[in-house]
Amino acid sequence: MSINRTRRLLYRTAKLLGDVQAATHKEPGKAIPKRVGRRLTGNLFARIMRGLFPPTKEK
Repeated sequence: MSINRTRRLLYRTAKLLGDVQAATHKEPGKAIPKRVGRRLTGNLFARIMRGLFPPTKEK
């Protein structure tokens, strides 16, 4: 696999994930998985916090 094909694949993956900035990073092979991991961790933590502290309902 050529470098250009690899870059194209990384850009497409980042674009699908909404993280083009990670694809333009100096080392996209490291940046993209880190950012995706942080996003997943953040989403999981948000769900846990919503479970512990449900939103208040106003009437």
